[in-house]
Amino acid sequence: MGTLVTDSIGTRLMSFHIKSDGVKGMLDRRLSAIVILIALLSLGHAADHICRGDVHFSLTMGSVLTIGFNVAIYAAIGIGLYLYLKRRIGPLFWAFFAGAGLGALWLAHLSPFTDQPPQYILRAYDSAAAGWLALACLFALALALVAGALYAEYLWARASR
Repeated sequence: MGTLVTDSIGTRLMSFHIKSDGVKGMLDRRLSAIVILIALLSLGHAADHICRGDVHFSLTMGSVLTIGFNVAIYAAIGIGLYLYLKRRIGPLFWAFFAGAGLGALWLAHLSPFTDQPPQYILRAYDSAAAGWLALACLFALALALVAGALYAEYLWARASR
């Protein structure tokens, strides 16, 4: 079922597919599991930021932005899962969402512009094991985002044939 976007006089501007029924209208359990895995790894990464002292609960401008960004991520995941289960959105939403998450992760931790590269995360902990655990969570999140984006794109392409 496609949705048409029209301007004020009713001229067709473009059509796009919001709802994707997939194979025989079934929801894909693997995609749902990947999204839940991404949410859990994101929670682990947020806990890492809290443990490293990046989030201050004295409500500075930086901490408000960080808290707001995390709330927006979990709200988008929750609302997205609800709408996906109600078949209001399809896999393409998750492809864009995972791609945006991967872009944000790259900018925040892997790009040349970051102030928190993997070396910083390793050195932020007194225990080497804790630093490696935090880094493992970050890279697992990145891999889950790549897998989620590619799998969602595959499902979308297969459904739109």
